Amino acid sequence: MEDKNYSKLKRQAITLRKKGWSYREISEKLDVAKSTVRSWCINVLLSPKDKERLYTRQVMLLARGSQSQKERRKREIAEIIKKAEKEVQTPLFWDTYQLFGAALYWAEGAKTNNFCVCNSDPHLILFMVKWFERVFEVSPKNLKAYLNIYSQQSDQEIKKFWSNLTGIPVDNFGKSFVKPPNKGYKKNNLYYGTIKILVPKGTDMRHRTFGWVKAVLGDIDSKVGLTQKEWKSLKEVPRPINLPE
Repeated sequence: MEDKNYSKLKRQAITLRKKGWSYREISEKLDVAKSTVRSWCINVLLSPKDKERLYTRQVMLLARGSQSQKERRKREIAEIIKKAEKEVQTPLFWDTYQLFGAALYWAEGAKTNNFCVCNSDPHLILFMVKWFERVFEVSPKNLKAYLNIYSQQSDQEIKKFWSNLTGIPVDNFGKSFVKPPNKGYKKNNLYYGTIKILVPKGTDMRHRTFGWVKAVLGDIDSKVGLTQKEWKSLKEVPRPINLPE
């Protein structure tokens, strides 16, 4: 790599400074350290007009600094996600698809009664509806659905939304649970409410699903069992009693 011609760069820096450029602008233009640019141009006097421009620019940068950082971070996250997407081969192999759905059910599905999953995320719900159909051959037309919504929301319109998304007939929706009015501020707006998708007569399917999960967790099962046995005293703590006010 050739050495930089600092004499030439210094002349260029002084010329740009006389035109009203900031130290940072010159540094980026010439690929020279900002401290070096400052030492070269320390004796260059700026016109009142250039001083006003640079001052205004600095104030604006300070004012939007945090916002600029947020935007930059958003771009960084978007790039991370974009690269990560390329690390996954689609369409998924059958066993990967099967276990991905089982993992989602393990996290969001009913553990003891029925074979159902409850969530507010349209992506997760649609994936699970398709998973029920592909893995267990349960058509959306045979699924049941129940909503949990707020009093100010339209029950019928939200049912139509989920029916349109999932293919579950509106007639298959049971009575919705409507939350009573609450004066508290809600940070997250659940525009589509929360929906529970239920597979009729799906108890054995639930057991199969957790069998797949258990197989995946087989290599850590003994560790969990031994640790729980060692700390069994934690289960001996009495349950709290709700006393009347």
